Amino acid sequence: MPSSIPSTDLYCVFGNPVAHSRSPWIHARFAQLTQQPIVYARRLVPLSGFTQDLQCLIDQGGRGCNITVPFKLDAAQAAHSRSPRVELAGAANTLVIDAQGRIHADNTDGLGLVADITRNAGVAITGKDILLIGAGGAAAGVLGPLLEQNPRSITVCNRTFSKAQALVDQHADLAKTQKVALLAQEQQALQGDFDIIINATAASLQGAGIPVPASVLRAGSLAYDMMYGPAAAAFLQWAQAHGAVGRDGLGMLVEQAAESFALWRGVRPPSSQVLQELREVLAQEAQA
Repeated sequence: MPSSIPSTDLYCVFGNPVAHSRSPWIHARFAQLTQQPIVYARRLVPLSGFTQDLQCLIDQGGRGCNITVPFKLDAAQAAHSRSPRVELAGAANTLVIDAQGRIHADNTDGLGLVADITRNAGVAITGKDILLIGAGGAAAGVLGPLLEQNPRSITVCNRTFSKAQALVDQHADLAKTQKVALLAQEQQALQGDFDIIINATAASLQGAGIPVPASVLRAGSLAYDMMYGPAAAAFLQWAQAHGAVGRDGLGMLVEQAAESFALWRGVRPPSSQVLQELREVLAQEAQA
């Protein structure tokens, strides 16, 4: 007699470091609220072990994974097919694995960032001047969706100018189509001030300090760190001390996760509810 109990599908997040990731909690809550039979776990991947660990997930019957630092470029290269977002960024944060073990790569980071800034924080991107700090996989994943919001300008800064310029060149056609001024600057010689400052570097995780001078901030600027929790605290305190509005990346995390979940399961979970619940969980943990 066939069982009426649905099979449980396996998902995970790959990263290094990954112990801090709240993705398992988020996806477990999404699964509860949408009645989807999944299990989701963290996987710490050796820096040179991404390909092997991904194959291990496939061999175990895994149906997908999220990718965090520093493997987003590797994830894009490992896929058999790629979304237009991945083709543009060269980076992936979501892999969908079919029953034959074929991998489709997508990138929901930019969608999550835009949703958190515009919907959850209530800050318009259209017509604004944006500073994007960093030129790695995290920055690459969000630049396209930011351009599609039609800001007035986006400046990409990085410690290595050539990497910032390469990212700008990669997105030049889209910037021209959207009529957005897109340029690169060297981080150490950064000039100008901005309405929205987005920290897409790993400086917060590494405890490396604030990557840009306070002169980039305008009164009331939104200073957004893609990290969250203790890792983002120094950046947010710096922003607030200089008259800006600080926001961590927790909302981006939840919103990009909701997009990933929808790709995997065909169901859009209630991201705003889960974000509010997660903030309450973190507040309780901080008080404990």
